[in-house]
Amino acid sequence: MKSPAHRTRDIERQAGYLKPEHCAPPPPRNGSDTMWFIRDGCGIVCGVITWFLVFYAEFVVVFVMLLPAKNVAYSLFNGVIFNGLAFLALASHAKAMCTDPNSSVAFSQQTLQLGNQEFPLVCKRCIKKMDHHCPWVNNCVGENNQKYFVLFTMYIALISFHALILVAFHFVFCIEEDWTKCSNFSPPATVILLILLCFEGLLFLIFTAVMFGTQVHSICTDETGIEQLKKEERRWAKKSRWMNMKVVFGHPFSIAWLSPFATPDHGKADVYQYIV
Repeated sequence: MKSPAHRTRDIERQAGYLKPEHCAPPPPRNGSDTMWFIRDGCGIVCGVITWFLVFYAEFVVVFVMLLPAKNVAYSLFNGVIFNGLAFLALASHAKAMCTDPNSSVAFSQQTLQLGNQEFPLVCKRCIKKMDHHCPWVNNCVGENNQKYFVLFTMYIALISFHALILVAFHFVFCIEEDWTKCSNFSPPATVILLILLCFEGLLFLIFTAVMFGTQVHSICTDETGIEQLKKEERRWAKKSRWMNMKVVFGHPFSIAWLSPFATPDHGKADVYQYIV
């Protein structure tokens, strides 16, 4: 007996935005062990920039602020927390990027009409139906990888907030003491590195916090942004917010919800909750 299919998502892009001749979809996969990866230049560049910014934050936090600190317990405690969150953020990013967003849905050229504009139901970069295409993870966000995308935004927001707190403490400590003893770098270089980290942390915190909130809201309401704009009658079974969270993060609730290495398990959930 075949399992009921999950409800698919609409794309939030204009039909003419993505040109087929400019896209390089993944090659056909012969087995389940083949890695999913979108060969899109813009997405790859955005992904590399994301990793570079995380490593830059790691460099400033570890080598500019924590290692020169006199309090070993302070450095060790904050170093473990920051590096642990950064590792989980990068692992979530890799999983969101290299996971087929919706392996159960075949390619379709169908479109929907919204006002005077036409929107494709399928991303031509990924050849998949999805919630939206995010260049920062070089992939669509669909039912199979939405958990990893949510974890990525959450962990990036946490390390950004943590970095801002560390910068504030570092400025206070350095003002009270001699700047030459506060860092292994010269005072001008230290100030420039800290200011850049503040700008990066504030930008990342705002952006990822908004993305995290919109994704959680989309999961709880079981509607994407385009579906909310259409305001059409719901054609799928309405589920509770808790059940919607289980659809994405797995059943039952456990610490695995926070792990990018745990694949969501729907085996024990009521499959008839997912019928369109």
